Amino acid sequence: MAVLNTTYLGLVLSNPLIVSSSGLTNSTDKIIKLEEAGAGAVVLKSLFEEQIRYEAGGMIDQSSYPEAQDYIMNYVKDNSLKDYLKLIESAKKAVNIPVMASINCISASEWVSFARDIEQAGADALELNVFFIPTDENRNAEKYEALYYELIEKVKNKTSLPLSIKIGPYFTSMLNLIKNIYYRGAKGAVLFNRFFSPDINVDSMKFESSEVFSSPADIRQSLRWVGIVSGIVEKIDIVASTGIHDGKAAIKQLLAGAKAVQVCSVLYKNGVQSLTSMIKFIEDWMTKNNFKTIDDFRGKMSYRQIDDPVVYERSQFMKYFSSYQ
Repeated sequence: MAVLNTTYLGLVLSNPLIVSSSGLTNSTDKIIKLEEAGAGAVVLKSLFEEQIRYEAGGMIDQSSYPEAQDYIMNYVKDNSLKDYLKLIESAKKAVNIPVMASINCISASEWVSFARDIEQAGADALELNVFFIPTDENRNAEKYEALYYELIEKVKNKTSLPLSIKIGPYFTSMLNLIKNIYYRGAKGAVLFNRFFSPDINVDSMKFESSEVFSSPADIRQSLRWVGIVSGIVEKIDIVASTGIHDGKAAIKQLLAGAKAVQVCSVLYKNGVQSLTSMIKFIEDWMTKNNFKTIDDFRGKMSYRQIDDPVVYERSQFMKYFSSYQ
């Protein structure tokens, strides 16, 4: 019988399917249902630094007392944190799977002190979902990357929780960045986060959100980098995210070297029972191919393991389109 156990951030997961930070993980009742459907772990809906600042800003705008600004900011932060800590404590009592907290960061400000409280509430790990928008034309790439390192170092000074960083694909040197993330204390990297993307309504000439959910085709970008990073920066745990909508997609990422995969959009589209069918598909595939454990095939098609690693480096279609005139 196939055994789907895997390890991530030093935690033992019954299978490699992690439900990513979303509205699916914002209540204990929902998390219980996810465990029942087969989730190997959950990442709680994020504490959003941006939202906390926005809500506090709205209250500050309504106040005519400048000296009240610090009080209002701290009030909003403290109440957001209290609700979050209650969710961690409740979820940990209700389920047996690992419960990971999440902070969505837009700065390396002092509010990362929340990490200590998150640890004390009982979270098993902490995921930082980070993206600094490079809008300063006078700041080079190195200075933007330094913000990621500063954030990790500040959080590691506050907590001993195993830490993972969920990042986007927009870096000049992905391998160098992830190597430096590891050296600064992160045990894992999630490739990749899915950002809000603005769209323009040409009728109203107003901004609106583009498609919120991923599609199966979105796996292509993360698959390349999971295969490359897992094969070269071997000490850090790599988790694949975005575009994983069925068991076949999960197997692809595991073959590329992922320790686990994060799923979200497919659960919104098809329900949490998708977890059960994905697990069944992985089990059947492993049995068919005589793999007893995930480690028996994990990374067999990573950059370091395949005979022709250039396949991961190729940027043009060349031979694929050569027959099309």
